[in-house]
Amino acid sequence: MLSYRHAFHAGNHADVLKHLILVQLVKYLTQKDKAFWYIDTHAGAGAYALDAGQALKLAEYRDGVGRLWGRDDLPPAVADYLAQVRAFNGAAKSVLRRYPGSPLIAAPLLRADDRSRLFELHPTDVRNLQAAFADAGRRVTIDAGDGFDGLKALLPPAPRRALTLIDPPYEEKRDYERVVIALRDALERFSTGIYAVWYPQLTRRESHELPERLKRLPVKSWLHAALRVNTPSSDGFGMHGSGLFILNPPWTLHAQLQETLPYLVEHLGRDEGAGFTLEQQAE
Repeated sequence: MLSYRHAFHAGNHADVLKHLILVQLVKYLTQKDKAFWYIDTHAGAGAYALDAGQALKLAEYRDGVGRLWGRDDLPPAVADYLAQVRAFNGAAKSVLRRYPGSPLIAAPLLRADDRSRLFELHPTDVRNLQAAFADAGRRVTIDAGDGFDGLKALLPPAPRRALTLIDPPYEEKRDYERVVIALRDALERFSTGIYAVWYPQLTRRESHELPERLKRLPVKSWLHAALRVNTPSSDGFGMHGSGLFILNPPWTLHAQLQETLPYLVEHLGRDEGAGFTLEQQAE
C-alpha cells in the first residue's frame, strides 16, 4: 500500500509514545560495549518539516510534541526524547520546525560500530530517506522494499544483538496478520532480539485483538504500553490512541513508563476518555 504518508502525522501523540520508548530501548542497548543493529521495517522519509507541506495540513504535532515543547517539568524519559527532537532542530532549538522519524531518532544515539538497516517501500520516501543519510556511509543500509520480507534476510544479525522496530501503516487489514507472522518467524531465527511493534488504537476489531495475539507468541518476556488520548468517536472514525508491544524488553522499561505514562495522559489527553495501559510478563 503506497498511499500512506507519515508526513501528515509527524510529531503527533503516537510519535511521542513510539519515539519516547525507542530512545529508551536504544540507550539500554548502548550500555554494553558490544555492537548491535537497529532495524526499521517501515522507516518512512526520515525527516519531516512541520511548518510547511503535508505536516501543516493536519498539524497533528500541535497536540503531540507541541504540547510538551515548552514544558520544564518533564519526567526523565520525556526529557531524553525531547532532547533528540531539539538537537534535530539545530540552532533554532527554541522553535519546533522539523521532526525526526524513527531512524533519525535512533541515529544520534548509535555508536561507531552499531549499524542501521532501514526498509521503506514508498519511492518518494525512499529518496528522502537516502538524502537524510547521504553522509552515513556503511553504517546505514537503506533498502527500497518490503520490510516484512526484508527482515527475514537479516536475522540473526551478525553481532547477535538487535532492536527491530515494526510499525506498518495498518491501512490494509493484512498488516495485522503480517505483524504476527513476521514476529513468529523472527523469534525462530533470533529469539533473543528486542522487537518493538507499534499499532494504532482504532475501533476496528484487528486493532483490539493484536496485543492479545502478541501475548501468545513464544517469548518469555514482553511489555505492552498504550496511550489513549481521547474517547473513541461515535462514528468509529480516527485514531484515539496507540500502543507499543515489546518482546524481550529491558528490565528497566516498566518502571520508566510507570512514571511517564500518567504525565503523557495529563498533558496529551483531550477528554475524560484519556488513559493508559501498562502491563508486562517478566521472566
